[in-house]
Order: sequence, then C-alpha cells, then structure tokens
Amino acid sequence: MNARTEHELLSPPMHSPARLSNTHLDALEEEAVFVLREVAAAFERPTLLFSGGKDSLVLLKCAEKAFGAGRLPYPLLMIDTGHNFPEVTQFRDHRAKELGAELIVRSVEDSMKRGTVRLSHPLESRNVHQSVTLLEAIEEFRFDALIGGARRDEEKARAKERIFSHRDSFGQWQPKDQRPELWTLFNTRLAPGEHFRVFPISNWTELDVWQYIERENIALPSIYYTHKRQVVERRGLLVPVTDLTPPKDGEQVEVRDVRFRTVGDITCTCPVESLAADAGDVVIETLAAEVSERGATRMDDKTSEASMEKRKKDGYF
Repeated sequence: MNARTEHELLSPPMHSPARLSNTHLDALEEEAVFVLREVAAAFERPTLLFSGGKDSLVLLKCAEKAFGAGRLPYPLLMIDTGHNFPEVTQFRDHRAKELGAELIVRSVEDSMKRGTVRLSHPLESRNVHQSVTLLEAIEEFRFDALIGGARRDEEKARAKERIFSHRDSFGQWQPKDQRPELWTLFNTRLAPGEHFRVFPISNWTELDVWQYIERENIALPSIYYTHKRQVVERRGLLVPVTDLTPPKDGEQVEVRDVRFRTVGDITCTCPVESLAADAGDVVIETLAAEVSERGATRMDDKTSEASMEKRKKDGYF
C-alpha cells in the first residue's frame, strides 16, 4: 500500500455526514441571505417579524450576514398578545438592543381597547387575534413586505405558501392565486394597499434550524432547553401550569424536565419532556422525533388543515 492510498483510507470521506450537513446548511443560508437582500431592494417599507423565538433568531442571524452586524435596513416588528412567556419577551428586547435595531411592538390588548378585538371569555387564547393587530400595524406604518420565519414543514397549510406570498388589499391570502417562483425569480409587483409576506427559511426543517443554531452558536431563550416546570397531561399534551392555564378538576400537577420546541401564546403552547441541555442535544432528539413540532406542542393546532388555512386567509402569520 503506498502512502497516498493509506492517507485516503485514513482521511474522512468527502461525503461524510459532517461535510454534507455543512454544505446543506450553507445552501439554505445562501438562499435566505439572497431573499433578505431581495426584499431590501424590491420594497420601500419592509419589516422583519421578530418574536424572540428560535426561528426569528435564525432569521435575524441570516439578516446580520446579509447586511452586517448592526446594519439592518428595516425595523423589527413584534405583535404581542400579552400572554407571551416572559423569558422570550425579555430575550427579544435584549437582542434588539444588542443589535441596535429599531423594535416596534404592537399589542393585542391595544386592539381590545379599540374594540377591534373582542374575546369570548377572558382566558381565551389571543393567538388567532394577532391577525387583527398585525393588519392594523401594516396600515399604521404602510408596510409593503413582512419577513417571517415560517417554514413549510410546520403544517400543511403553511406548505402551500410561496417564499414571496402575496396578500391583497384586505390582507388576505389566496392560495390558488399565488405567483410562480421559477428559477428563483420573484414577481414583487404590488397594487396600492397590497403587501407581501416573505419567508426566507421556507425550505428549512426543524432539524436544519437546530443544526444551524448549533453551528452558529446562536443564543436562545432558556425555555428552549431542559428545565423543571409544573405541568398537567391533557389531550396527549403537557400543559404548563400558569395563571392563564390552571389545572382542571381531577388533573394531577407534576414537576417534569421539559423544554419548548416552539413558543407562542402561553394559552396554546406546550412543552415536551426532555433532558436536552444544548443545541447538540436537541439535534439528537429532533432526529428521533416522530411528530412535528407544532403537532406535538400547540393546542390551537389540534384543528383541521382547512381551519388553519382559513386563519391564514384572514391575515394570520
């Protein structure tokens, strides 16, 4: 055996999992950066939807790479239900301040005071009502493009979205009217009052997101990793025990090691049992997961695809 042959046998092959993973993430990042720059070039008043959750933090990292740290060409927008996890909203404020980015926060509670949002009961989930507040913010600031972190793998209605998803003058989505996106060419023409929702990480999966978080060492709110929390079992989910989600009669409160796979309104977001203490641990758990993150953790997604599609048509993210 000559020295070169021996070296080839001892060296990791070019198709090793690590090399494939990095190449794949590089391609996804490149696509996201391209889309983010395209938005800046094509629209007059874009904004980036930023909740402080993992997907919006990945999107923010890609925006930093697209434009440079501290040089975002558009403001960050958060629609606050008033029922958000404090760990996430605190991290949102910290990250925006760290970047020197303009953060616009509009609240569902303000919409309730105006009478544009009415709840059927005080503890009703405000998640679906974000649509009203979002459309009011679009009208207030005349935004023509809203960049979001939604991904097609999350659930079936979102899988129908284009990367550049057109909304009519009423803020509504018409899935049968979406524009073709062949050869990465985007039709960004708008009539007065219309806008686009833009999803640069549409083609990412939950696993891609966590691999990218690990690779880029992206800091996240602590609730994305294992911690002890009081929960009750309800309809196959672990419901966190809070003032907004108290236990029902007959339910047994337990303290378990959990983490959140996705984070939204407290009234509809559940953790999963987990000992994953860092992004590498979460990658391993995600590889073994048999249920989508929203299917395993969102009470409001225990509905039909048609129901979610209707919410999106009405202006939901």
